[in-house]
Amino acid sequence: MLSKLVGDVFNTGAERAIILQHRDELTKQNRATFHKVNPQIGASGVINSNQKQFSSNVAFAMVPTLARNMQYLRAVDIAVVDEAHHTAAASYGRVLEALQELNPEMLLAGFTATPKRGDKASLTNWFSNVADHISLQELVRSGVLVNPRCFVIDLGVQEDLAAVKRNVSDFDMSEVAKIMDHTPLNKQVVQKWKDQAGDRQTVVFCSTVEHAGHITDEFREAGVAARLVWGDMPEADRRDTLADFDKGLFQVVVNVAVLTEGWDCQPVDCVVLLRPCSYKGTMIQMIGRGLRRLDPELYPGRRKSDCIVLDFGTSIITHGSLEVTTELDPEQEKEEGQPEFMRCPGCGTLLPGGSRECPICGHSFVEERQAAADLAALTKEHPERAFELREIQLLDASPFRWETFWDGAVMIANGFNAWGMTVWYQGEWHSLGATKGEPLKHLSRGDKLLCLAVADDFIRSYEEEDTAHKSRRWLHLQPTDNQLRYLNMQRGQAYDLNRYKASCLLTWKFNEQRVQAKLGEANRQAA
Repeated sequence: MLSKLVGDVFNTGAERAIILQHRDELTKQNRATFHKVNPQIGASGVINSNQKQFSSNVAFAMVPTLARNMQYLRAVDIAVVDEAHHTAAASYGRVLEALQELNPEMLLAGFTATPKRGDKASLTNWFSNVADHISLQELVRSGVLVNPRCFVIDLGVQEDLAAVKRNVSDFDMSEVAKIMDHTPLNKQVVQKWKDQAGDRQTVVFCSTVEHAGHITDEFREAGVAARLVWGDMPEADRRDTLADFDKGLFQVVVNVAVLTEGWDCQPVDCVVLLRPCSYKGTMIQMIGRGLRRLDPELYPGRRKSDCIVLDFGTSIITHGSLEVTTELDPEQEKEEGQPEFMRCPGCGTLLPGGSRECPICGHSFVEERQAAADLAALTKEHPERAFELREIQLLDASPFRWETFWDGAVMIANGFNAWGMTVWYQGEWHSLGATKGEPLKHLSRGDKLLCLAVADDFIRSYEEEDTAHKSRRWLHLQPTDNQLRYLNMQRGQAYDLNRYKASCLLTWKFNEQRVQAKLGEANRQAA
């Protein structure tokens, strides 16, 4: 989204941009993604402790470096801040003020998963509005993130943890370590992990470096390949360790606060919390490390349909599950006359209409919060119905008509340039898709809703909105003679068949052998 925004601004005539972040890992990730999304923009520069390049149209800059080296700044048309909750820091303020002095008309955009800071510092000094709040529920429903499955595990120390005092930024982690860092408890942690998630690639968050070292030793003694990363670890060693983990060369990576944000590793499908979190934002950042969807092209043969969260502290009990963090309900119909935007009475920030909670100051909108509680109660009492509702909502939101065949074992949607399908095959859901003249792609496997969302997203990436509506018009037309001939059907047999459904049946007929072969190939790779 960050990269697409900058690309769109360049398309309107902008000539120079700067992307600000506070960690080298973010600089590398953002820069790589930016050039994939915007290949037309060309080369970019980097400003960090080792490089000072701003001759290109786009620069990726480390804020700590810029704050000490203002001479490298240039006037830009747009500045984008990643992890924008850091803009409350003085170093960000100095950089942004200098940029505004160079160009008072500069556009400013920020992206963050945790806009509500634990220290209550406001972001309104730099941001006057929330352009969009995309909740975790929305991202899970749409298939962008996998579903978190949270388990709270009591080792008999929850009361002791609840009594630990908080300092300015978080709990006193030395006191947490005194409670949790004992050999019997560490052995229980490893055993509980084996019981719940022993086959998963795992990141563990500990209270202190010493605690992390002991946990790493326990995993190794249990025969599990585990390594430790910490703040003072040489940069090259940390980079190589995380690269090995990404390749699956070992199973468990243990850290204290190094991997809380700015670390992107899609294969992670288990997160272990061995420390409490004072602030919900910290908890979301940690758990978010395991919610990224696995790209089958980058990780062929590897599988991921959800993420298990094992909380041995008190974070989920204190803050509630991730499913309660929704401040907007993207599926809810707006009431007649409801404005597109609304202003928070707590801090004055402009928010999207329908906001339940201000992501900046935390002000709650009572009626919407009650609606969320009602939905949570429905989900708890009838989980199967809640899943069905989410599936129906996704289908209703799609610009394409998804046709169901053979008692729901196959679902197909057609566009003019691409098609997608979900298939129940050998006890598991799969999604596949293809475009004209291109090979068939295996898109995902696992959860039905995830597969359906991924397939729908695939078609959307190749179709314009008007083509989707054109395909819907086929719902009211009879099948053509050619369609019936290829389907070996007489017109009298096609009383419930329309032109669009016939086209979906033909998609299956013409691709059945390719689909079977691709599904078999996917299962062989997974084995």
